[in-house]
Amino acid sequence: MDHKRELTSVDLAALERELGGYEGAKLDKAYLYEDDLLRLKMRDFDRGRVELLIEVGENKRAHVVDADHVPDAPGRPPNFAMMLRNRISGGELADVRQFEFDRIMEFEFDRPDASTTVVAELFGDGNVAVLDEHGEVVDCLETVRLKSRTVAPGSQYEFPSARFNPLTVDYETFLERMRQSDADVVRTLATQLNFGGLYGEELCTRAGIPYNQAIGDTDEAEFERLYEVIADLKARLRSGDLDPRVYYEYEEIEGEEIERRVDVTPIPLEEYDDVESRAFETFTEALDEYFYEVEREDTAEEIADAGVDRPDFESEIEKYERIIQQQQSAIEDFESDAEAEREKAELLYARYDLVDEILSTIQGARTQDTPWDEIEATFEEGKEQGIAAAEAVEGLDGSEGTVTLSIDDVRVTIDATMGVEKNADQLYQAAKRIEEKKEGAQAAIEDTREDLEAVERRRENWEAEDTTETQEQTAEADDVDWLSRASIPVRRQEPWYDRFRWFRTSNGFLVIGGRNADQNEELVKKYLDRGDKFFHAQAHGGPVTVLKATGPSESSRDVDIPDQDKREAATFAVAYSSVWKDGKYAGDAYMVDPDQVSKTPESGEYLEKGGFAIRGDRTYFRDLEVDVAVGISCEDWTGVLGGPRSAVEDRVATSIEIEPGQYAQNDIAKRLYREFKERFEDESFVRKVASPDLIQEFLPPGGSRMVE
Repeated sequence: MDHKRELTSVDLAALERELGGYEGAKLDKAYLYEDDLLRLKMRDFDRGRVELLIEVGENKRAHVVDADHVPDAPGRPPNFAMMLRNRISGGELADVRQFEFDRIMEFEFDRPDASTTVVAELFGDGNVAVLDEHGEVVDCLETVRLKSRTVAPGSQYEFPSARFNPLTVDYETFLERMRQSDADVVRTLATQLNFGGLYGEELCTRAGIPYNQAIGDTDEAEFERLYEVIADLKARLRSGDLDPRVYYEYEEIEGEEIERRVDVTPIPLEEYDDVESRAFETFTEALDEYFYEVEREDTAEEIADAGVDRPDFESEIEKYERIIQQQQSAIEDFESDAEAEREKAELLYARYDLVDEILSTIQGARTQDTPWDEIEATFEEGKEQGIAAAEAVEGLDGSEGTVTLSIDDVRVTIDATMGVEKNADQLYQAAKRIEEKKEGAQAAIEDTREDLEAVERRRENWEAEDTTETQEQTAEADDVDWLSRASIPVRRQEPWYDRFRWFRTSNGFLVIGGRNADQNEELVKKYLDRGDKFFHAQAHGGPVTVLKATGPSESSRDVDIPDQDKREAATFAVAYSSVWKDGKYAGDAYMVDPDQVSKTPESGEYLEKGGFAIRGDRTYFRDLEVDVAVGISCEDWTGVLGGPRSAVEDRVATSIEIEPGQYAQNDIAKRLYREFKERFEDESFVRKVASPDLIQEFLPPGGSRMVE
């Protein structure tokens, strides 16, 4: 037997109750490892430290693990982990739920300022999405743009179509579902009732029914036994009456008998009566032991095979080609759907008199409170008399207030309360919305093609050079001349802080500043946490500037922020203030702790919007030069960066220093854009990631010029 790699719907139904027992635990910190393993470190009043792992890569799981089994904290946290920390640190785990009977778990965290839900998709390619209290996606590990659903930052999260839930249906519904199938019993349980192959076989065994027995040969008594064992399974899952097991097999390797873990289940399975097992107190403990040991086995195999295994480029290429096919199919569907909506709108105008007669008849009848069924009966009578308008009516839906027409062999449903023009306009608007989805899918397919090209280039490099993977990666990072490359792949990011002014210091600390009074208020109320530093220019009209103090493995209050990073944040506060706008080349700034910042004014004073009262001692930075550079990043992600030169220059392929000058923001942005185009061989890359509008986002207020 192969290792079990993914949790089943039954597993998640068992976990829903167990993990719900951790409600009230407070989140300390979030970590992200290699884009597929999320670790949520929490504190529980009764249990102490609680470590929740969510993995969506080759292994797909979500459960609590022993503190000794968590991986070491990674380096500086990526944007996704930083976003999670800012949104839910200190928040309480308020709810854990399985979506229907699907392989999706939702973890809801509540804080006084907001509610955030972490959605773990443990199927397909796997994904983690973070939702705000309105169900809008704040960020996700993978962007999904398909015909059936969209998961992308800024969009409303869309669950997959709900699967049939066999744990909530009555006997009549169960029986109807089973009898609709033309497969045998086990395949019907596995696919139509969504139990999967293993539990489909288990249910048959417990009910005493052969796997391959046809549905048509199954009698009432057998269906009743099946329903009873399903009801028993449901009762055990809901009540927490579990007896978790990890199953083992032994294989002989070079004369030595090796123990291999092959499965983990919330209850003992009769299907595994001949397989050795070990019982655990809780299902999470069983899952922890199972996946921890499986990963150790995997690591041992990788070490044994080191030096001879070639990366499986072909599987990666096949995956991206499959995704491109799906995205291309979605684009084609969007095109045909949009065209169909436009054709319906045009058909309404082409047959205006006919449609108007139908709508007028319905509206006139409704003003006299004629019931919908009587109106429909009137149209049926009209059909018998050969009246064209009546013959065009396929049906009415009183609950929705709609009428379905069949005109020139085209079926169209319209709002019976509106006129022809408004109905046609709704159809045109529907076509427009579909085309907007098509544009999103086109952008997604370009990103996928770039990912495919990157894999193909890695394969070429592997086959061309007889070096180790580490040497190749080092050479690529050190030797790439981005300015001379004919084609540069676009790797986009949309971090949560992108709408603010921002940069990262020399040591990687995030600095964010407000663009206006509203954002200044938001930064202090929502994002200024204990351990951070608050900066402001000693001049009116400057942005609130926050240096986020988050280290790789400590809580924020334990981080020692280097003086260089503080000075860069202070320089940023001065450069993006009225000092620049006034044409000055230097200014002062101060730094305070979060508890010194207040919205409560002194007695008799008034604070305008975006203003704050600062109490206590301040740390001053005197005569700071308004030192700003703008550049284009090509490593890790691609885009414009702007901020103090010392923080920007080492993070970009090329940069341009600017100073206060005579050119307005839009004019200097165009000049910088033209200069960047001249520096890069790949001009199309510059157009995609560094348009004048994008450059302008990183420019200080007021006039500027390039430093020669």
